Amino acid sequence: VQLEESGGGLVQPGGSLRLSCVASGYTFSWYGMNWYRQAPGKERELVARIDVVGGVRQYADSAKGRFTISRENWTNTVYLQMNSLKPEDTAVYYCNTAFGNPLKDYWGKGTLVTVSS
Repeated sequence: VQLEESGGGLVQPGGSLRLSCVASGYTFSWYGMNWYRQAPGKERELVARIDVVGGVRQYADSAKGRFTISRENWTNTVYLQMNSLKPEDTAVYYCNTAFGNPLKDYWGKGTLVTVSS
């Protein structure tokens, strides 16, 4: 299983970024996908999650109304559209999925988002 994030970078407050995560090595369309983030000195936190067909999406309170998670099962890609970015959104963003018995988590290497003027 491989998860590869891209799309991070430096953006000014109020700006937008779209993160992408391309999955390989498993049947992407069978499992939900998640975006997490970890800010310096803080624990990793769940930002958004999406079910297998994109019909159910959940967001952290900090992301509601500003971030949108989506997926394309035909390209094995999950996206995180981030609008109205704030300095407190600065973090490394990770793509995640979990499956198997026992349940195992899979992570990408992350992509850094820096929101600063």
